[in-house]
Amino acid sequence: METQSDIPEQDSARRDRGVVLLTGATGYIGGRLAPHLLDAGWRVRCVTRSEAKLRSRSWTQREGVEIVEADAANENALREAMRGCDAAYYLVHSMMAAGASYRDRDRELASIFARAASEAGLPRIIYLGGLGETGEDLSQHLSSRQEVERALASGAAALTTLRAAMIIGSGSASFEILRYLVERLPVMVTPRWVKTESQPIGVRNVLHYLVQCLDVEETTGKTLDIGGPDVVTYRELMRIMAEERGLARRLVIPVPVLTPRLSSLWIHLVTPMSARIARPLAEGLRNRVVCRDIEAQRLMPQRLLTAREAIAAALGKVEGREVESSWSDAGRLPGDPDWAGGTVFTDARETIVGAGRDETFHAVCGLGGEHGYFTANWLWRLRGLMDKLIGGPGLRRGRRHPDEISYGDALDFWRVTKIETNREIELRAEMRLPGVATLSFEIDERGPGQVTLRQIARFKPKGLLGILYWYSVLPLHGIVFRGMLQGIQREAERLESPSANAAA
Repeated sequence: METQSDIPEQDSARRDRGVVLLTGATGYIGGRLAPHLLDAGWRVRCVTRSEAKLRSRSWTQREGVEIVEADAANENALREAMRGCDAAYYLVHSMMAAGASYRDRDRELASIFARAASEAGLPRIIYLGGLGETGEDLSQHLSSRQEVERALASGAAALTTLRAAMIIGSGSASFEILRYLVERLPVMVTPRWVKTESQPIGVRNVLHYLVQCLDVEETTGKTLDIGGPDVVTYRELMRIMAEERGLARRLVIPVPVLTPRLSSLWIHLVTPMSARIARPLAEGLRNRVVCRDIEAQRLMPQRLLTAREAIAAALGKVEGREVESSWSDAGRLPGDPDWAGGTVFTDARETIVGAGRDETFHAVCGLGGEHGYFTANWLWRLRGLMDKLIGGPGLRRGRRHPDEISYGDALDFWRVTKIETNREIELRAEMRLPGVATLSFEIDERGPGQVTLRQIARFKPKGLLGILYWYSVLPLHGIVFRGMLQGIQREAERLESPSANAAA
């Protein structure tokens, strides 16, 4: 299993070994690391921008979890959160920021964290950085990771850095780029960097190192390279992915003219990744990223998954619909839009559903991803393609689980910003728009086996362009939104029917 680790099983009585601070708990690695730390007997104090978003993770209900709602830029709040902690994990990364500003932002946040740690008397910091050879030709992405290392080491707390290349795991950005490229393109014109060597590592092995370094005193203050047993090129990884997916061998044609910028735009069109996330990843692939020694494996021995084993395990999780965390989980959740003041356009519809709250809520939760939107799916696909072409996420982000959604989940080009079981769901659009758009569903009980379902689309335009946009798409609302409401009604009543219950 991909998420199993070599951490020994704990006794039924939970051991209390101390407190660790965890940043990035809603992100890809942090969301998986927390339950492993709990299993190992640590109490976990999570610092997050949104407690409501983090609470949607099932492990937050476990004993030993504490949540502190604070921004990573708030030095005072960080300092108070760090008091009494034995160590802190720094898993903050700003790659989703616009343009190249993520590099300056990451350096600033790391400096703030180091100062807070010094003032709080925190003994040590553990950081997951990027593997890469030093030098003037180092990509901005890898240079940024090393700048963060230096900033974190500038304080009094001892820094342990684990440097990894590509992390292979279901839902990781690198893995999803690889999977989508191979699945969708039988012939690929690629940059020269497909011939560059790297040493990928399975997410299971990364989690083992992150947990075990707390127990191995020799890791304190060290920089350790972590990687799997294979040194491979990206081209070889694509071949392995195709074989594991049962696909024909992909024809790869490297050309020298494809720059990281052009590569990131191509990745943006073919995969769910935005260009601003893809670019630093594409830049990083041009550098050889291979471990300099085996010190990490000597200090914290474990069985390392081969690249093929890691890919097979990740694909198993995807196919089994057991993806625990995804690259898209870490998106910033904006505050509720200020609907007071200014022009707000509304398209409100309602219908009576011959089903209960539970069935109706379940039907609403099925929107997007493979299920689609119940009607005119070709229009949604067209809108998603248009969004991709102008730099938005499009529909290819899909959804983490085919039937369940949680607060903060990405759902195609929507984000779940409010969810109250059997009562209300709100989605906020993350597509490129000249304004702010939300889509809400409210469920009110009318009587036994009958509810009122309200569907409300709101749009707060930004300038004249936003107003023109609203009126240009208004004629389509009768098709899209009316059909969606009717489709949810039909699905809820199907779920309510005796035949559906019998099949269940």
